[in-house]
Amino acid sequence: MARMTVVYYSSTGSVHALAEAFTSGAAEAGAEVRLRRVAELAPQEVIAKNADWAAHLEATAHIETVTVEDLVWADGFALGTPTRFGQPAAQLKQFLDTTSNAWNAGELAGKPATGFTSSYERHGGQESTLLALYHTLFHWGSIIVPTGYVDYDLTHAAGGNPYGVSSIGGDGPPNKDVLALARYQGGRLATLAATLAAARQELAAA
Repeated sequence: MARMTVVYYSSTGSVHALAEAFTSGAAEAGAEVRLRRVAELAPQEVIAKNADWAAHLEATAHIETVTVEDLVWADGFALGTPTRFGQPAAQLKQFLDTTSNAWNAGELAGKPATGFTSSYERHGGQESTLLALYHTLFHWGSIIVPTGYVDYDLTHAAGGNPYGVSSIGGDGPPNKDVLALARYQGGRLATLAATLAAARQELAAA
């Protein structure tokens, strides 16, 4: 059984919904899953001016805040972020910047990983955000698992993004097609993680 960690930042809920779908898909594939959010960094007075942001922060306060140990524990991970000017959100980036010791120890290498995102506009920087997020995974030595067109019908129905699961926040919460692809990708990632973890154990025992 694979151990999966789904790490995300979400201000108003779209990326959170994708994270939940990833978690469900991985669990359905037999994985033990940790769903973790990164800490909020925005000033309270800024959050208070956006009712949706404040409400979502309160509604998800029960979800544990991620630690680097959650990544070290996992056999694979999915990272989610809204787009911020075509880049990952500062909240997620700040957490990623704390992983140097685990990276240096090789504790993140060789693990399958993928990304997911949401932008308000259809062309609001989804692909550039995912590619920028993957820069960190390159440095970790992770095995990047894009959506590709492995299941063409699912990916096409969800918008056709081959780089990772993505949603258009301006159209409302992630629709059923996007959530279906997120669940599929979560399950696919969990299956790959289990296969690689088993292979590592066999090599270690040989």
